[in-house]
Amino acid sequence: MTIVDRLAVARGDMPAELVLQNAQLMNVITGEIYETDIVVHDRYVVALGKGYEAEKAVDLGGKYVAPGLIDAHVHIESSLVTPPEFARAVLPHGITTVVTDPHEIANVLGLEGMRFMLESAKHGLLNMYVMASSCVPATHMETSGARLEAEDLEQLVSNKWVLGLAEVMNYPGVALGDEGMLDKITLYRNMVLDGHAPGMSGQMLNAYVTAGIQSEHECTTVDEALEKLRLGLTIFIREGTATRNLVPLLPLITPENHTAICFCTDDRIPADLIDKGSIDYMIRVAIENGVDPMMAMRMGTINTARYFGLKKYGAVAPGKYADMIVFSDLQNIMPEQVYRGGKLVAENGQMVVERQVIRPMDLRGTVNIRAEELDFSIPAESEDIHVIGSIRDQIVTDRSIESATVAGGFAVSDPEHDILKFAIVERHRATGNIGKGFIKGFGLKRGAIAGTVAHDHHNLTVIGVDDASMQHAVQAIQQMGGGLVVVDGDRVLAQLPLPVAGLLSEEPIEDVCANYDILIEKAHELGNDMSDPFMAMSFMGLEVIPKLKLTDMGLVDVEQFKIIDLFV
Repeated sequence: MTIVDRLAVARGDMPAELVLQNAQLMNVITGEIYETDIVVHDRYVVALGKGYEAEKAVDLGGKYVAPGLIDAHVHIESSLVTPPEFARAVLPHGITTVVTDPHEIANVLGLEGMRFMLESAKHGLLNMYVMASSCVPATHMETSGARLEAEDLEQLVSNKWVLGLAEVMNYPGVALGDEGMLDKITLYRNMVLDGHAPGMSGQMLNAYVTAGIQSEHECTTVDEALEKLRLGLTIFIREGTATRNLVPLLPLITPENHTAICFCTDDRIPADLIDKGSIDYMIRVAIENGVDPMMAMRMGTINTARYFGLKKYGAVAPGKYADMIVFSDLQNIMPEQVYRGGKLVAENGQMVVERQVIRPMDLRGTVNIRAEELDFSIPAESEDIHVIGSIRDQIVTDRSIESATVAGGFAVSDPEHDILKFAIVERHRATGNIGKGFIKGFGLKRGAIAGTVAHDHHNLTVIGVDDASMQHAVQAIQQMGGGLVVVDGDRVLAQLPLPVAGLLSEEPIEDVCANYDILIEKAHELGNDMSDPFMAMSFMGLEVIPKLKLTDMGLVDVEQFKIIDLFV
């Protein structure tokens, strides 16, 4: 089929493939809702209006139609599955397009990992656009599996599925004129430049924006978001599994500024994607909290399309791709039908097309450690220690100084006061590096939890009550070739293999979700009461999020941007 055919259909000279009749169109361009027919041919909407003939007509009987939803910023790797399985999770919720930053797998496998994500999404049901990962590694204070400089990223500039430079996390480096960061920004200067600057304010923020950064998704308060909005940044309001910023930021939204605001999920686990949803969930919550439905829909569709220059997405209009959702209740938008390119792909919360099988792609093993040689002991050097304080539903942390619990000359966990030993083991290059520290908030009374999902370096992370449990947890992960585990002493209580870069499974997302639920259940049996301790743990080593974090190189004071001693 060609544009000539689409023009003929639009003129009424030949029948369309599909007409959705008697639709209440939610026109995000004009802000109107009105009855019309929607004419679809060759993946595109070609006309709006009555009087068109079609090979297939679907009478919607007055149901609403809106554009397919767009996620402005998501790390697909946090779903723990490959793009085809991620698509099966989000398409029934009306998400037809995502803009993803594959920096999780890029930090493990570099460009090879990014190509894996692009290749596995090829010819899939979900429109997946990529932002080139800007910070691999995130900083100099970690060991990752790859390093991507400007010259490495140059080959992605011309890729039609790459829209720009992903979240620029080394925000101090940008503001201070770091040459390597500025080289990347210059390379992508004519494309989209996404930001990442939690808590940044004042003169340093001005410098960051002056460098060319265009968006921000790390805001946690209205004041922070408003300052950044006033400087011209597009704000991505985020609602992830461990980063629940939506409700706190809803007061930011006004009729005057909402066109400069988009919705994103960033990091969301399988159960949340399947049970609650994605951008559709954010739209429902926004409406429930008083946001006008048209404004909420725009933040999940056309605003995002316009920000990224996706001219054929984000609206139901002639010349746009026929990505659409059908629903009945404007106050509780639940997609009943989902069309992608004019094809019905999901109905009533279920996929109606076959599961996509991707061609096999060989990736090297990525868990390179000698578990039996690891030493988790911490000789006591003073009476007091710096302790990371995890904050529920946030990835920022507190910091405190606590009295060390010492046994036999070694600092050990103090489960009675919820101070647990925390270690990060370098797993990419078998360097033997171990960062050791202590953390509050995980509540374990015995055993350990561990995993190879640890933003953004994705080294092996383990939190435990005793060294033996921590050792057995690491050994279990080594045997799996990457994954997540719960152990008690020498007993493995639950595990989830993630053989693709230690981050992803190629199994059906329903199976991954079920096993993940068992992991959380077993962690709760050991004393943890978080809704998701593994997602929380995965951010405790991210040294670009304040205040105190741990990498394989040691304890990082994020605000001072340097490694500090564990002991005071």
